[in-house]
Amino acid sequence: MTVRIGTPLQSSATRVLFLGSGELGKEVVISLQRLGVEVIAADRYDNAPAMQVAHRSYTLNMNDATALKALIEEVKPHLIVPEIEAIATEVLLDIEAQNIATVIPSAKAVNLTMNREGIRRLAAEELGLPTSIYRFADSLESFRAACDDIGYPNFVKPVMSSSGKGQSRVTNFKEVDAAWDYAMQGGRVNQGKVIIESQINFDYEITLLTVRAKNPETGAIETHFCDPIGHRQEAGDYVESWQPQPMSETALIEAKRIADKVTTALGGCGIFGVELFIKADQVWFSEVSPRPHDTGLVTLASQFQSEFELHARAILGLPVNTARHSTAASAVIYAGQDGTNLSFSNLQHALAHPDTDLRLFGKPEGFVKRRMGVATARAESVESARQLAKATADAVQVNPSE
Repeated sequence: MTVRIGTPLQSSATRVLFLGSGELGKEVVISLQRLGVEVIAADRYDNAPAMQVAHRSYTLNMNDATALKALIEEVKPHLIVPEIEAIATEVLLDIEAQNIATVIPSAKAVNLTMNREGIRRLAAEELGLPTSIYRFADSLESFRAACDDIGYPNFVKPVMSSSGKGQSRVTNFKEVDAAWDYAMQGGRVNQGKVIIESQINFDYEITLLTVRAKNPETGAIETHFCDPIGHRQEAGDYVESWQPQPMSETALIEAKRIADKVTTALGGCGIFGVELFIKADQVWFSEVSPRPHDTGLVTLASQFQSEFELHARAILGLPVNTARHSTAASAVIYAGQDGTNLSFSNLQHALAHPDTDLRLFGKPEGFVKRRMGVATARAESVESARQLAKATADAVQVNPSE
């Protein structure tokens, strides 16, 4: 199998269009740039992180099917890489059906995973994977009934949202109406629908980064796994992650079985972030993202090829290497304030330890709980790496505009 990459901004260019240009996309764009790919970045706001490292960029509402179709017709990409949920996925299904471009990892995967109902029904009802007990509700009345049916505590999420937006834990019936209102505000696209899930008393949760890539000799798609990533969330949003997460061999085998089954069903090539709950040797499927995962930022410090390099290689049809060279951790840097034109200081002290690193994302606007950067650290043990990553993140000072 021969892979050919052209020259950027020339007629031979291999063009990749990013739909969504956040910090994860930025890292993939950098990896693609190193391989001589021409990259076009799109998002709903100007100067998004990936736009800053792409060859050119566009600002548009990607939920607008007409605008999205017009962009694709203008750019004429070979590959389309969705990075966010708020996309008119029906356009991508049509683009793929007409063989106009390849959607990464596939239009089916993007369409199903952008909506929690689609992916949950696939995992639990079609594939028979173990999940929490769940219900869907599209009105306050049906939501109240579903919460009583599931029992308390339970977890509520909009069917379309990310980074914990609109998610809440409901401990009793008195909190139900407020949880519904919050979910309606937090969805990327307000579809007026939520998923209610029973609480699983798990020991820990992991992200199992799963890569589908072509065998360089045969062209057949094969599945590869990174070492499991442990992580801690607050209000559904990742705060820190580490690799490897210790787990039993039995649980790891089951986690890989579940991840392989769901990613094979979704199809295509690229990296998938498969989220799983673990209790002793038991494993439950939670969610899957058909793209790099925020908890996978730790791989910048732990693996020979980060999740971003793995994604870039896989979508181009190149060989991948999921091997880990270090025990590492990551910790989020929040803005801690609302404002634009923010600056970052005390970096010389934050990076004083030789086994630490930073990524400042370059987001043009900050909010109190907006992720503006991440610190990574390597150490002999997971606990030492977590402490060092947190100390590095805490040392970064975020300053308001003067």
